[in-house]
Amino acid sequence: MAGIALAAVALGASAQSTRVAPVEYREVDTTYSAEAVVEAVRQSTISAQVMGRVVELRVDAGDRVKAGQVIARIDAREAAQMVAGSEAQVAQASADLENARLNLERSRRLLEQKFVSQSAVDHAESEFKAAQARLRVAQAGAGQAAVTRGYTTVVAPFSGVISQRHVEVGEMAAPGKPLFTAFDPADMRVIAEVPQSRVADIKSNARAMVEVPSADVWVKVVSMTVLPAADPRTHSTRVRLYLEDASRSIYPGVYARAHFAVGRARKLVVPAEAVVRRSEVVGVYVIDAKGNAQFRQVRLGEPAGDRYIEVLAGVSPSEKVSLEPVKAGIASRTSKPSGS
Repeated sequence: MAGIALAAVALGASAQSTRVAPVEYREVDTTYSAEAVVEAVRQSTISAQVMGRVVELRVDAGDRVKAGQVIARIDAREAAQMVAGSEAQVAQASADLENARLNLERSRRLLEQKFVSQSAVDHAESEFKAAQARLRVAQAGAGQAAVTRGYTTVVAPFSGVISQRHVEVGEMAAPGKPLFTAFDPADMRVIAEVPQSRVADIKSNARAMVEVPSADVWVKVVSMTVLPAADPRTHSTRVRLYLEDASRSIYPGVYARAHFAVGRARKLVVPAEAVVRRSEVVGVYVIDAKGNAQFRQVRLGEPAGDRYIEVLAGVSPSEKVSLEPVKAGIASRTSKPSGS
């Protein structure tokens, strides 16, 4: 008996040391929840811009990259030959231009001495202008060849994460062929489909929270856009929700739930962190006046933001629940006598 009494005293001390919160009525948002999916605002497919064999891949799926970082290289020998050929054409065009300039000057001096006619000078001038044009064409070709050679080095267009790699070393790249898919994890949004009957309420309140069950996080929505189009098959409207601060565990394609505020109501709530889920059983640890913790099954309603959740049955106002259910659970098991 003395051992049991000591265990009860220990339980009281342990449970009292946990953080607690009252079960109380609060003025909270009434919400409408819709299934949604996460997508990146900045997501792009990085494709090859030249023909050639892939000779180096510096990143793989899951790697973080910085803007301008080299992520792949394509065989540059063909591009280098094109640059060499275009530079030779520029040199030839420059020589032709110089020859045309000298010929024009000679024709003008001979005209002053009346050894040639005006038509000969006009012909020399046209040859000179044609040589100038050919040089500009050659220079443009050289510039284009130099740019093309630059395309053999593939760089990241922005800072982000590589989500997919589409090629292997040794494969042939061609203009338009995908090499990588990347996204910016700092700029995420959620796409939700809502019934047309709810669009007016969503627009009038313009407040929402996004829950990502797989990551067990809630993210605040900083702005939302209701797209001015509806799906004639499902009679739903698409809503874009832009997130304040996306967690690293959130990435494109992740399932989410969008909780739209559609009004206000007074509800009995408990802090969300006090709720314990054990398979299909949902409950809280109620702390009594002596500081003892007791697990009590409850029936929950709608989430009231990321901090509270409505409770429909199982607890009463003014009761206190533990905000550290793991600690309270350990204390309650310790208090059970091993035998009488």
